[in-house]
Amino acid sequence: MKLGKQTGSLVNHIYSRTSNPEAIVVGMGATICLWSDRHAVTIVEIGKGYLVTQADTVTRVDTNGMSESQSYEYTPNPNGSLEYWKLDKNGKYRQAHKNPNGRLVFNNHSSHLGIGYREEYYDFSF
Repeated sequence: MKLGKQTGSLVNHIYSRTSNPEAIVVGMGATICLWSDRHAVTIVEIGKGYLVTQADTVTRVDTNGMSESQSYEYTPNPNGSLEYWKLDKNGKYRQAHKNPNGRLVFNNHSSHLGIGYREEYYDFSF
């Protein structure tokens, strides 16, 4: 994830570089890093060179309103949306989709995945 080109957040830039493909297990938490927002997910499938994540149920538990200080509770959601992630040449997982032939290909402007932690964050400045 390139700072200033693929993300506007230094935190997301750092988080997108925190995956260790050898230590990944089904049920592990992960975080989708967008431009400045983050979304909590659970790893539900591991394949050769790819992962599938499912969106968690996320509940905000603080009363801080539109602020930088945000606290959330996370629960795996068996009905959450699924996302594909493909391992790139740098050893990082980037968002992908299946083409008509069933092959996984990177999305244009694909998000990155931080593995091993769940974090939700909404940037109210946009």
